Amino acid sequence: MKKSLLWSLLGFFLLVSAAWSQAQQTEGAEKAVAKLEEQWLQAIKTNNPDLVAPLLADKFVSTSGVGKVTGKANALADVKSIKWSRAEYTDLKVTVFYDTAIATGGLRGTGIDASGKLFDLNVHWTDTWVKVPKGTWQCVASHASAVSM
Repeated sequence: MKKSLLWSLLGFFLLVSAAWSQAQQTEGAEKAVAKLEEQWLQAIKTNNPDLVAPLLADKFVSTSGVGKVTGKANALADVKSIKWSRAEYTDLKVTVFYDTAIATGGLRGTGIDASGKLFDLNVHWTDTWVKVPKGTWQCVASHASAVSM
């Protein structure tokens, strides 16, 4: 009887240890992706596409709040051409599913678009990130929806 109790306790310990380890990895991944989202925000605030370029997959797909679908090149051109006077995230959240992370939040900002028009933006966005073989995260898709005021 004592041997079976010992094996049960050992099994329980291993299960708890594995669960704790997975929770720690998930928390680390959530923080890593949140940091990348902040880097992306810094890129748009400073018109620096070099900050965001390595974060976007080569086949990155973006769907704007008006339904326009573009790729990585257009996203980088937007970072360079849109002049923000104010840009901030609201309610940034990251949820990890294995090697995929879903980041959501709001973006409020004002500035001047590429054609010289003033804008006041309030969108909710969703970014899909995947962990690539070299262990880093890349955004593969982004979607924004206008928020009615």
